[in-house]
Amino acid sequence: MVAGFVLAAVFAVLFVWREARAAQPMLPLSLFRRRIFALTSLVGLLVNVAFYGLIFVVSLYFQQVNDLSAFATGLAFVPMLSAVLPVNLMAPRVAERIGAPATIALGATIAALGCLAMLGIDRDTSYLAIFLQLIALGGGLGLLVPPLTSTLLGSVEPQRAGIAAGVLNATRQTGSVLGVALFGSLVGQPAAFVNGLHASLVISAGVLLAAGASIWIGASSQARQ
Repeated sequence: MVAGFVLAAVFAVLFVWREARAAQPMLPLSLFRRRIFALTSLVGLLVNVAFYGLIFVVSLYFQQVNDLSAFATGLAFVPMLSAVLPVNLMAPRVAERIGAPATIALGATIAALGCLAMLGIDRDTSYLAIFLQLIALGGGLGLLVPPLTSTLLGSVEPQRAGIAAGVLNATRQTGSVLGVALFGSLVGQPAAFVNGLHASLVISAGVLLAAGASIWIGASSQARQ
């Protein structure tokens, strides 16, 4: 695993080096000099580290600790994922009232609180005891993604919207991979699984709060300039 991370870092450096010297780069690095573009890309990465890393370890919790089948585990996530769509539809109205950065920060905070509220989870915890926390995770994600996407696309010229959307998708996918790798390593030992799950929840909460704070503070400071 360490070798994989090292190789990924090396190839990332080589990619940036090549793009910085290309006459027509696939990814214009100048875009990252725009504060809002860089911040929303970072938030996309951090949110997916937390969200998809947790989906991975909680699914292992349902199967390895609660002895649920793969099908039953999928059903256990239905309430959380069902919260995403209705909150997605509400997000534009919330953003109109309080602004996109504040909406993104609010969504990240709700998801972080869901993580912290789940810290009481143990081997004998019932599904109903974590039901609302899972919905908070889905609701927080549903609230922040639409304004995150629209803010990033609005930070570039229309002709670069495709590149911007690709960057957001790439950063989010990268975050998903990092989250699964990081949290998977924390729950790798069966005897320490619950402790690893608790650590994953704390890390996720911290990452989500950092994401919310970065977009809130960054957007506020830019507005004052």
